[in-house]
Amino acid sequence: QVQLAESGGGLVQAGDSLRLRCAASGSPFNSYSYGWFRQTPGKVREFVAGISLTGSKISYADSAKGRFTISRDNGKNALYLQMNSLKPEDTAVYFCAAWQPKSFDDLGAARIQEREYEYWGQGTQVTVSS
Repeated sequence: QVQLAESGGGLVQAGDSLRLRCAASGSPFNSYSYGWFRQTPGKVREFVAGISLTGSKISYADSAKGRFTISRDNGKNALYLQMNSLKPEDTAVYFCAAWQPKSFDDLGAARIQEREYEYWGQGTQVTVSS
């Protein structure tokens, strides 16, 4: 199974940018589809962005569209989330997650439901001050 480790979080001001990185190990990186989620205290974990195994399909939450970009680098076994124009409401712990496609149709799918993801990292804190 794949192990995931996030990095790149920190404290920034509104309008700044951050790039989160998720390093994968323990299993072939290109065998999985990936996503980013976030969670604030007292709230459920919410979907941010997802990318298919092939990279051909990408999905974003409405809150992320136009500001965040998800990408994957199979050569570096890494998943990224570029976050621009950050807002205080983006403050959260950000998690990367993975799921393994089981069918041909799955190869081009970018899941948005938390329950469909099988593996999770520990999270990285992003704090955006106003």
